[in-house]
Amino acid sequence: MAPYESDDATGAARDEDLPTGRRKAARYVVPVAVVGVAAATIGLVPALADSGDPDLPKITAQQLIDKIAKSDVQQLSGTVKVSTDLGLPDLGGLESGLASGATGGGDGSSADPRSKLTELVSGTHTLRVATDGPDRQKLSLLESGSEYSLIHDGKDVWGYDSKSNEVHHSATAGSAGRHRAEQPPATPKDFADEALKAVDDTTSVTVDGTAQVAGRDAYKLLIKPRQSGTTVGAISIAVDAKTGMPLKFTLTPRSGGAAVLDAGFTQVSFARPATSTFDFTPPKGAKVTEEKEGGKGKAPEHAPKGGEDLAKGLSGATVLGKGWTSVAGFDTGSKGGVPSGDQGGALGGFLGSLGDQVSGKFGKGTVFSTRLVNALITDDGKVYAGAVTKDALVKAANAGK
Repeated sequence: MAPYESDDATGAARDEDLPTGRRKAARYVVPVAVVGVAAATIGLVPALADSGDPDLPKITAQQLIDKIAKSDVQQLSGTVKVSTDLGLPDLGGLESGLASGATGGGDGSSADPRSKLTELVSGTHTLRVATDGPDRQKLSLLESGSEYSLIHDGKDVWGYDSKSNEVHHSATAGSAGRHRAEQPPATPKDFADEALKAVDDTTSVTVDGTAQVAGRDAYKLLIKPRQSGTTVGAISIAVDAKTGMPLKFTLTPRSGGAAVLDAGFTQVSFARPATSTFDFTPPKGAKVTEEKEGGKGKAPEHAPKGGEDLAKGLSGATVLGKGWTSVAGFDTGSKGGVPSGDQGGALGGFLGSLGDQVSGKFGKGTVFSTRLVNALITDDGKVYAGAVTKDALVKAANAGK
């Protein structure tokens, strides 16, 4: 379906038309949060409904973004299908392993959400979700013959892996904050929130018609980068016409093909879930790991709110460039770069075979690529990463010297 507004028309929007309170920020993406990238120049041309799609009142892109921002859904239950295709080889959980390393890995328990939920960065998964206000949430990852559940009920946060019969429990004053900090994006709203945190003039945002998602009428918000050099093609967000809640989120790469990320409700209800939904008692014989206060997983005092904050939080990272072509650069403190086959044995040779050798003002290094994120690890221990092409990445690394 063609957009209802041309990029030229969007670019003509005045600065005063931009939503207040949204600051410019560089975007930085890692596999565990593959859509922490966004920017927008708000289009003001009303959308019209196509035949066959829901016939909804006209709305502008700015009005639709405001509708999302004002959405305050406190109760819901439903089923979400999440499909992720970063383009990494299927090598026994390589993608989720990388993501687990990026998030700290957890405490070794299969019920620890910091390790378990990183499985969402690869493949297709079905989730059941339920919410009853800020103090009660449940997310269940349905697997073949088993289920993993993360339950937040007041001060208690429980993780339960039915396959291993293991339980992870934390109960402190900071549990609610840690629950939010530890849980990676999983629902369309999570992803949409990440994609709309920052606004600048590097992107076109338009209303792209209407659709039905999970039996509900929705508007479609289309976000497209204006810059060359980014690997992001477009982001489409289906927004519930009544509540303003995102129902479906799709990120497609500029290279084409299947979506890198597609997350959408297949069923949703905004009725209050039964109180028993959030009840949990460890099953008989389950191994229970109690997380000590102040231990691993402690919620940060300031959770990153944008790509710029996230980048700065990574070992003093700096942000190079602007908008969709921004790159985060940071020093790992480890010299030697990616080990060669002689240096690192079979693992070193394997890792080297996955990357491309490059050189520039930064010296020598290896570029590791996915369909969305590229990362350059230099021989002197520096890392540059972003949702940019390999050429754009090398150019940014050269500029950072």
